[in-house]
Amino acid sequence: MYVTISDFVKEWNREAMLTQNVLDGLTDESLKQQVYSEGRTLGRIAWHLTTSIPDYLAHFGLNINGVENAESVPASAKEIAETFKEVSSDAAQMIEQQWTDQSLEQIQVAFGRQESNAQILMGLIKHVVHHRGQITILMRQAGLKPFGVYGPPKEDWIHLGVENSPL
Repeated sequence: MYVTISDFVKEWNREAMLTQNVLDGLTDESLKQQVYSEGRTLGRIAWHLTTSIPDYLAHFGLNINGVENAESVPASAKEIAETFKEVSSDAAQMIEQQWTDQSLEQIQVAFGRQESNAQILMGLIKHVVHHRGQITILMRQAGLKPFGVYGPPKEDWIHLGVENSPL
């Protein structure tokens, strides 16, 4: 759990960089990839991940600007990636400016539960990681090589001297 804003921002920036690398690998065509015929598209998930960050933080008391036209998924992968970059940077800045280390101990109602602001921030990171995982799977289904987030994708195992993953 985070005990300082600095602890959170350090992890946030690392996870944002990993997410940025994933989003930078999207193509306009890949945004149409669906989970299943009636399911969300890759573009919808990537856009939700991006636009939900300021909404989530605003819900818990931070003064942060939302994303314009958040209800309309862009047809441009580049626009999604660029928006995420702006949103993730803005989120870190707003948290640093508006909350203190003591703010992390404050309790709020979050999704029907009593949670500290530290837990709420951890929930935000988990939300991003959850959707980033969905995106990497849909990228694979769309024929793209996903960025290796916590380890290399299959195509890069050979660089580690492994032809097939032992796992």
